[in-house]
Amino acid sequence: MNRPIRVLVAKVGLDGHDRGAKVIATALRDAGMEVIYTGLRQTPDMVVNAALQEDVDAIGVSILSGAHNTVFPKIIALMKEKKMDDVLLTGGGIIPEKDMEQLNKMGVGKLFAPGATTSEIADYIKNWVKENRNF
Repeated sequence: MNRPIRVLVAKVGLDGHDRGAKVIATALRDAGMEVIYTGLRQTPDMVVNAALQEDVDAIGVSILSGAHNTVFPKIIALMKEKKMDDVLLTGGGIIPEKDMEQLNKMGVGKLFAPGATTSEIADYIKNWVKENRNF
């Protein structure tokens, strides 16, 4: 790519704990990516519209509220509706392994549990973009 990887980091819903999202945003920026952080209390519509406007390669959703089985399917549906098939949807937070597997089957990329390293997350995004958005 002739430009840095662009990643939108979002907090969806009423979850007000954004320290992890900010740590990830900083780590991705340190890894050479361009990061757009949407702030707290975003809706799935707001996230997808911001991703479209910013022409991102990946969307990273941080979720600690337990609403992952509502939020991720809604974002995936909106992304499909807007033909964003070549944009990665990934994320992390407090998500049970069983739910991660179901979300992966729906089209959500790898989800990261607490304890994942920032380099693991950055490497995953870099590799996904290299394989899927090489233009």
